[in-house]
Amino acid sequence: MKTILVTGGAGFIGSNFIEYILKKYSSYSIINLDKLTYAANLDNLNDIHKKVSYSFFQGDVCDNEIIKRIISACKITDIVHFAAESHVDNSIRSCDSFAKSNILGTMTILDIMKKMNFKGKFIQISTDEVFGSLNLNENSYFNENSHYNPKNPYSATKASADMLVKSYHATYKLNTNIVNGSNNYGPNQHTEKFIPTIIKHALNNSSIPIYGNGENIRDWMYTKDFCYAIDLVLHNSSPGEQYVVGTNTEIRNIDLVNQICDILDELMPKEDNTSYKEQISFVDDRLGHDLRYAIDSDKIRYSLGWEPQISFDEGIRETVIHYLGLWEQGKLHAR
Repeated sequence: MKTILVTGGAGFIGSNFIEYILKKYSSYSIINLDKLTYAANLDNLNDIHKKVSYSFFQGDVCDNEIIKRIISACKITDIVHFAAESHVDNSIRSCDSFAKSNILGTMTILDIMKKMNFKGKFIQISTDEVFGSLNLNENSYFNENSHYNPKNPYSATKASADMLVKSYHATYKLNTNIVNGSNNYGPNQHTEKFIPTIIKHALNNSSIPIYGNGENIRDWMYTKDFCYAIDLVLHNSSPGEQYVVGTNTEIRNIDLVNQICDILDELMPKEDNTSYKEQISFVDDRLGHDLRYAIDSDKIRYSLGWEPQISFDEGIRETVIHYLGLWEQGKLHAR
């Protein structure tokens, strides 16, 4: 039996991970520590908040005392660290909260583990953005040996946190792993993110904004597939190992927008039979916008047996249906 501390468990990936684990492992318990910033939503966990195997604490990962109390009082066996500020645009406007949460928060937990002689596993949930950008027409991929080369303040803070994790393993022999995921999508993602933004603006009959020329490429992964990868790392990986996880689903931003518009045209056709594509608008590019992310996930595939279970076509359709439901409930207004 495990009692897992999940930081940032009211966020997008964290809430999906909690749901995934409690459905799969009936004997496990989850302690969710979340500061409940603007991007967190406890409604994501409505289906499980009454389970005796689940407890929630509101708190900051930079708070030494609450983390020490939880680890001790709840007899924590493992820590999965999702808590982070994650929206690139916000980090470009102001980096203070990103440095505090992503760097100082990670260091706080690691330092407590060292002082408490914590023997359980610590999994750092990171991003492929720490590796920087690939050329659009280059036949290359990020893997575990790729050099860190972050291009924006968000990815720089995540890279810093990863380096702290590596150093605490090397210096103090903490039982750590790092998992760098490609772009996650799926239910419960905050509406500031790319896919929910497309759907939100389309349904509210407003301009669908695309940075630059829409040629930027991302490798998309349904969040439940990422949860499966973290599950395998939690149970089967050796201390100090790092895993880069992606599905080889590289899609240009403009092609993704067109696919979502096609699904909306089918599921929620306009009264005048025009296409949502007519709302597409190209806007000034993001500062330091990475051109391409692509993942070579052979390590986790061959060493831990991970394979994505959900195709992009299936996952994106389910995601659109999820946000259609929110829109029909009046919860997906344009901002």
